[in-house]
Amino acid sequence: MRIGIVCYPTYGGSGVVATELGKALAQKGHEIHFISYDRPFRLEMFHQNIFYHEVEVLDYPLFKFPPYMIALASKIGEAARWADLDVIHVHYAIPHAVSALLAKKLVTDKYLPVVTTLHGTDITVVGHEPQFFEITRMSIEESDAVTAVSCSLRDETTDLFKISRDIKVIYNFIDPEEYTRVAVPGLKQRYSAAGEKILIHISNFRPVKRLKDVIGVFAHVNRKIPARLIMVGDGPEAQAAHKQVEALGLTDRVHFLGKQERVVELLSVSDLCLLPSEKESFGLVALEAMACGVPVIASTAGGLPEVIRDGVTGFLLPVGAVELMALKAVEVLSSVSRWNEMSVNARTHARETFQMEMIIRQYEELYEEVVARAKP
Repeated sequence: MRIGIVCYPTYGGSGVVATELGKALAQKGHEIHFISYDRPFRLEMFHQNIFYHEVEVLDYPLFKFPPYMIALASKIGEAARWADLDVIHVHYAIPHAVSALLAKKLVTDKYLPVVTTLHGTDITVVGHEPQFFEITRMSIEESDAVTAVSCSLRDETTDLFKISRDIKVIYNFIDPEEYTRVAVPGLKQRYSAAGEKILIHISNFRPVKRLKDVIGVFAHVNRKIPARLIMVGDGPEAQAAHKQVEALGLTDRVHFLGKQERVVELLSVSDLCLLPSEKESFGLVALEAMACGVPVIASTAGGLPEVIRDGVTGFLLPVGAVELMALKAVEVLSSVSRWNEMSVNARTHARETFQMEMIIRQYEELYEEVVARAKP
């Protein structure tokens, strides 16, 4: 099958999932065409079944802002005609689904099905904006198939937009060959002294990730157990996080590493992952951490309860419950047997419940379904 995948190429969950999906489909023999304004950052390998189409935006004085949505629609239509694509799979309703639906009108010699995957902020943030509400709703209603990465996101989308159509839940996944605990000689010693525990947080440092709570939990833990905190990512809350760490006198115990394309090695030397988000449609970071044998302390927000088994692979606590999160963190870190049990549970759960082959097959079946019922 010839599949066009439209996604953001930047650091973030939707881009990671879209790229890994395309790579896995290419390995299975499908012809994959990525369409974006830049090469997806996870698309580092060459594969004979993978093609990349760059969206070039016209810089014309008449336009105050570059018309990316129109340029994207034009490129989708161009790629669909050139490669005779069977289906377009877009990740994010705005602007990708809207552009794909417009491109559908440009391809006049065949019916071009559009599959839209909702990842979260396209619904929980962008979709809430009054000027985008109706067009987001239209993009969902007019797509040939719609998927969401969690039951929580599906239900929120249905309730918010009063959607009557079926939205299929297909969870995110991890490649078990890539996400596994590995030995990295000398790395743990670079960030911690002997006997110290390492806690890790990975995000785009937006307010919704509650970095203040991450640092607050760590501060409580560090009073009980010698520990270090690794902060991976960057974003609008970075400066405030730095100031909070300085104010608490923890500068020498918190390491800000910025954005990192590969986190497996860092997860492999970590003892606990902190994810106290206010909103989290799925929680890909939690899944990646568990696959590497790292228990997760997280909030009960959004799809996190669908990813983490409370008391088995980590702990789920109310948003903002910093002291309770710290207590559970200390409970896990202070018992070798408890940590070992949760680590094994986390790896097993991640590999069995979010098994890549199973989830890739769900997408293949969906493509086959929309292509089969495509209008002549």
